[in-house]
Amino acid sequence: MRKIIPAIIMMPVLSGCMTQLPDTEIRDTYVVSHAFSSAAQNERVRFLVLHYTAQDDEQSLKTLTGDYVSAHYLVPSEPEFRGKKPLILQLVDENKRAWHAGVSSWNGRTNINDSSVGIEIVNMGYTGAETEPLIWQPYSEKQIEAVKALAKDIIRRYQITPDNVIGHSDVAPLRKTDPGVLFPWRELADEGIGAWPEPARVSRYLDGRNADEPADVKTIQVLLKQYGYDQIPLNGIMDDITQKTISAFQMHFRPGDISGRADAETEAIAAALVSQYRRPEGK
Repeated sequence: MRKIIPAIIMMPVLSGCMTQLPDTEIRDTYVVSHAFSSAAQNERVRFLVLHYTAQDDEQSLKTLTGDYVSAHYLVPSEPEFRGKKPLILQLVDENKRAWHAGVSSWNGRTNINDSSVGIEIVNMGYTGAETEPLIWQPYSEKQIEAVKALAKDIIRRYQITPDNVIGHSDVAPLRKTDPGVLFPWRELADEGIGAWPEPARVSRYLDGRNADEPADVKTIQVLLKQYGYDQIPLNGIMDDITQKTISAFQMHFRPGDISGRADAETEAIAAALVSQYRRPEGK
């Protein structure tokens, strides 16, 4: 049993100084003072990662409460509303590490599970993998309303920066596609949830080129690495890793064409994002 009690005695603290401890916490086998706090600290949570479950409600809940994968929150396919507030399932305490991102990296940090909150959204993802084109399942308005309410609260409490609100496909572009091309990133960004390139910047970096005009692969590789896709090579070659990483970037910021081609619009969007969030002095 733990409880906080006011200290009632004078005791030496730090090299013999005498001070009254305002609060002490009695634990099972020792006592802790809360008299001092270090300035050298920050929040454990640095990232908010969004996913789709690729399963229905019943199977999603079964999977995420099992032994192998988890997330902090699960948004049902049709969230129930209590008054005007959506009901969201919390499966893991935010102070604990959920197993949602797997092998992952973003902007120089790896093992994103260690420093993130994960939100899973019930959505089947896509069909047509064998035949193509892929048919993506839309999100319901109630789901997006619930995601907005939850994400805003998490971002506010942990002061998560816009560029660190990301999808599973951003932190694991070689193996994941969630939350997919129909997730409304721009709509969320308009409400302060996540990053989005300013149209004027994109136009400036496009510099009169046609959007689908071929662009230099190395230039795009450099820009994507600067923005956060830090596993992309810098070899100037359109290899499999580069193509999949570009496609993941396009899924987030240019969902109308996720072919993974190195085109002028992709380069311009990446340059705009880097100037907004990585080199703010370039405004």
